[in-house]
Amino acid sequence: MDTRSGNKAIGTDEQIIVGANGWIMLVLLITACLLGIFLVATPGLPIKNIAGGVLLTIALFFCKGLFTLEPNQAAVMIFFGNYVGTVNTSGFFWVNPFYNRTKVSLRINNWNTPVLKVNDERGSPIEIAAVIAWRIQDTARAVFDVESAVNYLQIQSESAVRQVASSHAYDDDEGRQRKSLRTDLEAIAAVLRESIQQHVDVAGIVIEEAKIAHLAYAPEIANAMLRRQQAEAVVIARQKLVDGAVGMVEVALKRLEDRQIVSLTPDQRAVLVTNMMTVLLSESGAQPVIQMAQSTQ
Repeated sequence: MDTRSGNKAIGTDEQIIVGANGWIMLVLLITACLLGIFLVATPGLPIKNIAGGVLLTIALFFCKGLFTLEPNQAAVMIFFGNYVGTVNTSGFFWVNPFYNRTKVSLRINNWNTPVLKVNDERGSPIEIAAVIAWRIQDTARAVFDVESAVNYLQIQSESAVRQVASSHAYDDDEGRQRKSLRTDLEAIAAVLRESIQQHVDVAGIVIEEAKIAHLAYAPEIANAMLRRQQAEAVVIARQKLVDGAVGMVEVALKRLEDRQIVSLTPDQRAVLVTNMMTVLLSESGAQPVIQMAQSTQ
């Protein structure tokens, strides 16, 4: 036992051990069983039958130490309450038959957090959920330091999602150039993964990936936020239209003056600018009033 620097909890050190070759032990145990049966079945002195029975019993008991491991699977060995070590190599092995074996999967798993209702950095209620890819790296911690690694991950991941959501805004619509939940998906995913990893490190779990799977405003403010986004989109579109219209009017006036097509008085320039801006910015077909020049009597 030692105290890991990553957290204040006392962690159990994983110790890797190697089991004996199971095939060799299987051949020896089968030979011992056959010999024991032969000694019991053939007539002779009672001591021979007793020896045969003892040999057969021991051989059958030693068969309890045979076990197999699949790829990405480990077995934690416990000897009368003491942690002995972990076998993490796939194959057919034999260990002390008194060992109590607990198999642990090292494969990558997925966990979808439930949809959580959280207040973001600005206090707006939002709904958020995440998908997490995780696996067990330290079998000793996963078995001995937490009651259930899966339940621990589920609860701690929800806590981490709440923490990340409450420390970031849903959207950076104020131009503060800060990471937001909606626009900075990769950056938020990295922050979320790191936060969950800190929460579950004591359980020997490694977070391979964490991403936001669901993100939306809470129903009570969803309509208001939708109207706000629509209004912002309209304002941005209007700004682009005005910029474009001003540029077109400027180019038109400059070309008229450069080519000396017509000489305009300040009042005529104002009328022309007004008519062109009306035509360019009107959402429907505009019909400007055209003043006809009158001859001086």
